[in-house]
Amino acid sequence: MRDLNQLKPFHLDVLKEIGNIGAGHAATSLSTLLRRKIDMKVPNVRVVPLQDLPDQVGGAEAEVAAIFLRIEGDAPGSMFFLSEIDQAERLIRSLIEDEDFQLKQPPFDQIGLSALQEVGNILSGSYLSSLADFTKLNLQPTVPGLSIDMVGAVLNYGLMSISEVSDHALVIDTHITEADNESEETSGHFFLLPDPDSFQVIFKALGVDVDE
Repeated sequence: MRDLNQLKPFHLDVLKEIGNIGAGHAATSLSTLLRRKIDMKVPNVRVVPLQDLPDQVGGAEAEVAAIFLRIEGDAPGSMFFLSEIDQAERLIRSLIEDEDFQLKQPPFDQIGLSALQEVGNILSGSYLSSLADFTKLNLQPTVPGLSIDMVGAVLNYGLMSISEVSDHALVIDTHITEADNESEETSGHFFLLPDPDSFQVIFKALGVDVDE
């Protein structure tokens, strides 16, 4: 399997279950950071053509807070976590207890940026850790990079080399809510882009027949 478009509903169900377990781990870490109970869930996992990725977060000109990292080890690839600016601001204001923190106009508060990078690190690291636990593969994240920019600019940078070998990405939706304030939900999207042959390695490790 070299193209994500070959994934079947059963494969996506496996990845969604792994995503929900990773979300549970991330919720525990965020609850500790925020000192209040946080719930997370993965409502949907889907395969999306690369050219349609910007539409998943409001279009190419929409501004987002983005975390990008490379996955190294037995199944290398790339991972993004993108969140709309307003929602990222709300989450970080709650974390650093600073209602003036904003991401719309530089210069940005460095403490807030560090907090945002740490949240992205927790979210992506939790999903990757869950995937590594299930597969028993060695999967190591690089130090994550943070960008506040338009979706098109963020993805063009990350997809430049990937687009030469793959036409699709795996999108993992994530919803974050405070247990005592479920009306304010923070939504984000993981974009998982495995290198060629990595999904063959992952599903073989999961015991899933990719030829089903």
